[in-house]
Amino acid sequence: MDENTSARQQYLAFGLAEARYGVELLKLREILQLEPITKVPGTPPSVRGVINLRGAVVPVVDLALKFGLPETVPTRRTCVLVVESALGGERAVVGLLADSVDEVVELGPGEVEPAPAFGTRVRLEHLRGMGKLAAGFLLLLDIDRILSDEERDVAAAAEAGRLEARPPAS
Repeated sequence: MDENTSARQQYLAFGLAEARYGVELLKLREILQLEPITKVPGTPPSVRGVINLRGAVVPVVDLALKFGLPETVPTRRTCVLVVESALGGERAVVGLLADSVDEVVELGPGEVEPAPAFGTRVRLEHLRGMGKLAAGFLLLLDIDRILSDEERDVAAAAEAGRLEARPPAS
């Protein structure tokens, strides 16, 4: 992790497929209870669809699919983490499916190790590092680098109001 200061940073810890991840709290806009997701034709498999967030169309990415795991199966604890990502120098709002939300943790530079080169399905460039906690480790995601070009295109189209959604099949 590249930190030039000794300041501590806060992360939201969340569960996904029996692993714990963290997203920088400053990138998190809100946490939503899972609601119906509307499919959008022609999007990458990791984009489950879109949700309506107070009139704005927000694409929802299934991180499990992105990491090569089976699709997230919704439970009563499943939620959407609405994050703000810098895409090509512009801001984009994206929802990330999470199995559960755990807690907010605060980590200093001495509590963050470089990302491991093994033992995780997450590509190294998608990680800021690995946070050391009393109860284990937290894989710290780099939200600005985690989306693919195709997912960025969906987010940009959503921001511009150019997505055509299909209602869920009944």
